Amino acid sequence: MERGPMTRRRGISDTIGMFLLLLSLAAAPLHAQAPRPVNFLATHYDVSATLDAIGQSLSATAKIDLVATEASSNVRVELHPNLVVKEVKSPEGKPLTFERDSQNPLFVNVQLLTPVASGGHVTLTFTYAGLLFNEENSPVPGIRVASITKDGAYLLLPARWFPLTDYPSNRYTASFRLNVPATFAVAGSGKAPAPTPVPGKNAVEGSRLLYTFECNRPAQHGTFVAGNLQLNPRQAEGISVNVYAPRNMSSNAQEFAADVARAAVAFSDMFGPIPDPSFALIQLPEGTLRDFAAPGALLLSQRMWDPKASDRAIARLVASQWWGVQVAPATPNDAWISDGLARYCEALYAEQTSGKEAGLRAVDEFAVGALMYEDAAPVGQAGRLATYSPDYRSVVMNKGAMLFHMLRAMMGDVAFKSALHDFYFQFAEKSAHIEDFENLAERRVQASTKQGQDPPNLRSFFAQWLNSTGVPEFTLDYVVYRTPKGFRVVGKIKQPLETFHMPVDLRIETEGNPETKTI
Repeated sequence: MERGPMTRRRGISDTIGMFLLLLSLAAAPLHAQAPRPVNFLATHYDVSATLDAIGQSLSATAKIDLVATEASSNVRVELHPNLVVKEVKSPEGKPLTFERDSQNPLFVNVQLLTPVASGGHVTLTFTYAGLLFNEENSPVPGIRVASITKDGAYLLLPARWFPLTDYPSNRYTASFRLNVPATFAVAGSGKAPAPTPVPGKNAVEGSRLLYTFECNRPAQHGTFVAGNLQLNPRQAEGISVNVYAPRNMSSNAQEFAADVARAAVAFSDMFGPIPDPSFALIQLPEGTLRDFAAPGALLLSQRMWDPKASDRAIARLVASQWWGVQVAPATPNDAWISDGLARYCEALYAEQTSGKEAGLRAVDEFAVGALMYEDAAPVGQAGRLATYSPDYRSVVMNKGAMLFHMLRAMMGDVAFKSALHDFYFQFAEKSAHIEDFENLAERRVQASTKQGQDPPNLRSFFAQWLNSTGVPEFTLDYVVYRTPKGFRVVGKIKQPLETFHMPVDLRIETEGNPETKTI
């Protein structure tokens, strides 16, 4: 490659495109423990919960319609360890035997009076109560995902504040009735009319309000925020966005609504429309996750409550309506197709709205984050990592996003984006495995390969990047020669893994335009 004057460099180049990282094929792939089979899946919930802001506790009744996936008399649900089950009743109102799992207190096992055949239905009613004010015994280690205080409350679905089955994949319809102090406003997933007043039980409690949320489309419902929230209904690009924030932080509601709407329109064009393109953007109190996505609800923490600084985070939350809500991972090990892809959508959105360089800046961030804990687990074994932990963010979200970026380079833009569109079309409102996406991507790249050319080996790509950990070490050895027209660079890029195969974009920077070449 010849060009005008340039500077000679040695060592690994920080401009090697596609940022090849995170692989050691010499290490044998690790196998995660197989999940315990689920005998029953919830299909509908009717939950009535009272939030005690003084006692920082919740008391609730959950009536659950379940379907048997196989003949069984044992119903196994997940419920926050701080919530004590007082009673479980059969459809006839008879008390049933139940106990916390001695090996894992997150689970509660209920013994039915008679077995239910595969495909059969049963309805159980749980009565339970407990304290929810810190991260002690949190189902997400070290993170407070449910909290009730005098100033407000939040009940995120990962808290398992009502009995769940096959979290996070299961879908269900639901009705939630939340009894809260009259000083609280409640926002979350589902449609809710104006609250109705209910009398307090004593003078200390004061007046109270009952919020009813109806969730009629099967999804992972059950995330709510309560407190000093003001509803700011907005319209942007034909999309309804209800912004919930304290009055003194509501002045930028229209800007937030515009960000949400732009991302929704962009992803609708890329992947296809979602069934209900209306959203609630809710300010989340400090002390918990920075952000969280639920069906139709986007939660953003107070410290990120700035439409200019959080536009990419909002884009990821909106993308989660496609990858996470509509297309859910079939198991925790399949989270790459939801959390990894939603993270990469930040780059797709930045590229579309601000240009290619903006997208590549996002990719650079993914690469740096991926290197922090990349050896914690392979991407395809995300179930070994605690959700939302630093190593989970590094492996599943950041490295996962990098793999989608690299796959895009392997497949080409048209084939890659067509694969995403096909994947959404085939698995919307379903659960999917990583293998489902692999098979679809291979079919798409074969169909788009010109006659006489060999398609990229995606099977090898997935095996290298999803099932292994490690960092290949790259070195450059080259010489720069002066020529009558400028300079000539001759050299080699070396790495120690014989079985490793990926295209690398090499860029040589000059005082003029840079020269690039794929090797």
